[in-house]
Amino acid sequence: MGLRQEHKLSERQACKIVSLRRSVYRYQPRPNPDQEVVKVLLELAQGRPEQGFGKLFRRLRRLDHKWNHKRVYRIYCSLKLNKRRKGKKRLPTRTPAPLQVSTAMNECWSADFTSDALWCGRRFRTFNVVDDFNRELLAIEVDFNLPAARVVRTLEWIAALRGYPLKLRLDNVLPAKASRRSGDSLPERGDARYLPSSCYPSVSSVASIF
Repeated sequence: MGLRQEHKLSERQACKIVSLRRSVYRYQPRPNPDQEVVKVLLELAQGRPEQGFGKLFRRLRRLDHKWNHKRVYRIYCSLKLNKRRKGKKRLPTRTPAPLQVSTAMNECWSADFTSDALWCGRRFRTFNVVDDFNRELLAIEVDFNLPAARVVRTLEWIAALRGYPLKLRLDNVLPAKASRRSGDSLPERGDARYLPSSCYPSVSSVASIF
């Protein structure tokens, strides 16, 4: 503009002298069309930072904003509001011991839970203990809920009649349910580590394994 006024040149001549396109000379910056979306998204995310895109978009709809979901998601990602999804926690790698044939009673017991449903649809669970030598069913504890105390009590009852086994074969479900409950109440029974689908030497009690 100063060159045109000083030398009284036309727009075409001034742009040619400075090697500037006339379209660039006439360009007027436009306001950011996403500015309103950015403002509303930041306000909602600041109030509830734990919410993801789905909940934020539904809140926008409740506020009567008719923006397209693809446009909102593009701005949502550009603002770095998208959170990384947490992966599932995986169990550590375990190496089960090979199965061995029992040669005497009370050498190895197997314990596991099973479940079924009544005619009315209500589910119940059973805790089963079997002697691997002769497949003798030592106990079946049946109830709608089998807490850790019931599991320990059942094992103690069997041990009182037959004595403690040398090994106990468990599944993944048993230590998670009973270890916290019986670990503090039976410290004198010793300590045995849990490895899934393997046989465990009991120190002086079956319940200490749980």
